[in-house]
Parts: sequence; C-alpha cells; structure tokens
Amino acid sequence: MRRVPPEMFRFATGERADLYGAILGAFGAANERLETALVLDDVRGRLRTAGWLDAISDDDLHGALKALREWGLLDVVQNHAENYRTAEEYERRNLQYSLTRRGEAALAGVQHALEVLTATGALQTAVLEAITDRLDELYVLLKEPTSPDRRIFSTLQELEGHLEALLDNTKAFNGELQRLLRVEGADLNVFREVKAATVAYLQEFLVNLEQRSHGVASAIARVEERGVAVLHERALRGAELPPVAGDDAGPMWLERRRARWVGLRAWFLPEDGARPRVDRLHDVARRAIVSLLQVLDRITESRRRSSSAAQDFRELARWFADAPGDEDLHRLWTLAFGLGSARHAHLAHPDPELVPSSRTWAEAPPVEVSALLRTSGRTERFTRTGKVRDVASVKAARAHKARQERAELQRAWGTLRTDGPVRLSDFGELDDAAFARLLDLLGRALSAHPDASGTRRAGTSDGQVEISLVEVDDGRTARLRTSKGVLTGPDHVVSITAAGVTEAPYGRSGLREATG
Repeated sequence: MRRVPPEMFRFATGERADLYGAILGAFGAANERLETALVLDDVRGRLRTAGWLDAISDDDLHGALKALREWGLLDVVQNHAENYRTAEEYERRNLQYSLTRRGEAALAGVQHALEVLTATGALQTAVLEAITDRLDELYVLLKEPTSPDRRIFSTLQELEGHLEALLDNTKAFNGELQRLLRVEGADLNVFREVKAATVAYLQEFLVNLEQRSHGVASAIARVEERGVAVLHERALRGAELPPVAGDDAGPMWLERRRARWVGLRAWFLPEDGARPRVDRLHDVARRAIVSLLQVLDRITESRRRSSSAAQDFRELARWFADAPGDEDLHRLWTLAFGLGSARHAHLAHPDPELVPSSRTWAEAPPVEVSALLRTSGRTERFTRTGKVRDVASVKAARAHKARQERAELQRAWGTLRTDGPVRLSDFGELDDAAFARLLDLLGRALSAHPDASGTRRAGTSDGQVEISLVEVDDGRTARLRTSKGVLTGPDHVVSITAAGVTEAPYGRSGLREATG
C-alpha cells in the first residue's frame, strides 16, 4: 500500500489551517478557470472568495505560501516574460505560484473528506436501472463496427460513474444504518419516526431488487458476448488520452477499466460462481429492518422497566428533601410507611373495672383486636337484628286464593262438561270464566288434525279435560252470549269430559233434539 507523504495534509491542522486551506482553495478555483499560475496579488484577491475574510499582510501571505511550497503543495517559478517598471513591482509580480500534483491531491482529499462527512447515503434503484441502460447501450454500440469510439468511451464513463455512485451510496447508507442501530439515549418518539421512515425506505428498495439485479447480470453477459477487451480498446481510442512524459498512460488506463469491470461483475455476476454482492445487500437490508424493530422494542422495554426498591427510596428521599414543613414530613412518613399511631389503642378490656388504671400496658391483659380493624382500620358495629317478616297471613291469603281459583275452575269445567255430544249452540249463555275455558278448548281442538271419522280431539295440559269436536255441515250458526258480548260462528257437535268433576251439566236440554 502506498504511503501518504508525511507533509501532505499538514496544512489542514494547526492554528493557520484556515489560511492554508483558503490559499489552496483559491488555487483550486483558479484551476477550474483554467488559470495555470497566480501571483501574490492574485492570491490575495482570491482569498475572500475562498472563505478568508481577514486582512493579511504581505509578509504573512509570503510566509504561508512559503510553508505550502516547503510541504510540496505549491510550486513557484520566476516569470521572466513580464516587464517590471520598479523593483517593488518586480518583487510582487515576479514569482508565480501553482498547485503541484501533491497539492491537487491534498486539496481533493480534504474536499472529499468534507463531502463524506456531510453526505448521506442512499439506496437508489434508479442507479441499477441506469447501469442496465448503459450496458445495453454498449451492447448495441459494440454490435456496429462503425459506431464512434468516443460514444463507447462516454457510455463506459457513465457506466462506471453509476457503479461508483452505487458503491459510495451503499457504503454511506450502511454506515448511517449502523450508527442508527447504535444510538443510545435517543428520544423514543424521534427514534420511532426515523425507524418507521427507514424501514419503509428499505422495504421500498427491496421491491423488485432481485429482478433489477438479474437484469444487470443479463446485460453484463450480453456485453461480454461482444468482448470486454474490444470494448476497452475502443474506449481507449475514444478517450484520446493526452501525451505525457515518461511511460504510456494507455496500459494504466486499461488496467483501471478492467479493475472496474471486475468490480461490476463481483456485484452482479461473479466469475467464480460466488454469491453476488447485491444479494448481500438484500440480506443487509432485511437484517436492518429486523434490527431496527428489535432496537425499538428494547428501548420501549427499557422505558417500561419497573422501578427498583433502591430507585423508590431515592425518589422518596428527594420528596423528603423537598417537603416544605414538618407537618408535610409527618404526613409523607405516614403515607410512605404506614407506621402511624396504633389504631387499636382505643380498645378496652371487656370489664375495665378488673384492670386498675395504674397497671402498665405490659402487665395488663391483652385485648383482642378484630381482623377487620387490622386489615381495613374499621371496627365491627353490632346493630339491632333486622325484623323477621310474618308470612302466615300471606300464606293464608295465597291458600284462599288458590282454593277460589280451583273452585272457579271446577265450576267452569262442571259448566262445560257434557254427558255426550251436544251442539255448540246449546251452551247458550256462559259466564266469563267458563267462556274463556271453552275458547281455549275449542282452539286446541281446531288446531288438531281430524281423525278418520272427522273428529278433532284435544285436551288440557294436565289431561283432566278432553274435548272432541265434529264439524256439522247443516248451515246452522252457534251464538254464545257472555256479559261482554256475543260470539257467533259455525255450529259444531262438541263432547267435553272432565275427570274428577262432580257437578252436573246444566242448560243443555236440547241435546237429543239437536243431535237427533
């Protein structure tokens, strides 16, 4: 590995680093304007544009230029082509300074370092697509022998530029990602926002990454079918390198191109069959998503960690220190430790006369303390027993009501019971209770299916009363009168039997006539 000359970056440190940097920056800006050399007045005039705003004497400026020249960053020559009218003018305009190769490298190195410090990495899928496009363009150009070599050179430069951008951005982004994972003490809300944005960014980058990397690998294979050596030779002709003293720059230029092509293959199509680096990038992105989520969980858990006893005592000590008065201190003590006065001190012996008041508490017999007083601080209060309700009258009333209902039911069934088939119209007039029972029986019978003889049969739920109903097609109408009105409907032949009912039916003398 080549070693950097020891004095190369000395200008970037020390008390006069700003002045040295401004002078080199002025020479760098002059190079961009194609100015080959600067005299003392030119340097002084360019310092302000390079960021040096303080006044500087000729001696200081000469001293700074001399130091840069001693470190090999500047070169100075005598300008014998100018005409000088005075000795002072000769001293000021005779010497011309210019950057040496080491000076250009030192200035570029510092500028690159500053750019890296402020740069942010990015994973841009557009770069992959640009690489594929340039490869396809090279494939088309190599297909035509008459295509211009300059076009091949410029396309190859663009390809290498995109590849370099991919590498730089990937390295920078990976560094930022690692620093993000190492963040300690960051605000949880800020970290959650950054995490969410980073995870979304990675997920978007992973979409179709495999397809894009496969497209680049296919494009590399197509170009290699035309010949990479031919590509580089034609690009070298298109580069039109200037003649330099010493060795030919062509072989070195070709060596750098071959190294770049090997790097391109290592990323997308390794020659030894190894895993492409772009796949590792895929793994890194996925691991980063998992790591970010784990770090977020760890921070969240650390924020939720329960307080320890030592932390509780420290916090309590701070409260005691901040208490405004003794009364607050006592109240805080009582709330924190619960070691106030005994809550059972007011309890007395069941027979206080047996315990003299002069006896000490250590000699006095113990007093039983209830569990309720120990646990909740309240004593039991024994009050008068609640009055038990006398339910004898209620039971008697309910029994009387039950007997009445049973009697009414017996009377109703006795009213409705028939000693054989009768006409429904024979019931004539009924009281309300008997009428309600009859309607219930008729409803049950009419909802039942008729048997082979056309008779519908039904009964009560206790099986004590049964009814049979036969429809008669003679056009007669039954009219049942009650205190609430008259029910009119088709007349039927009805037979009701009631088990355990001893009351005789009444009011149906026309039975024989109706059925006969």
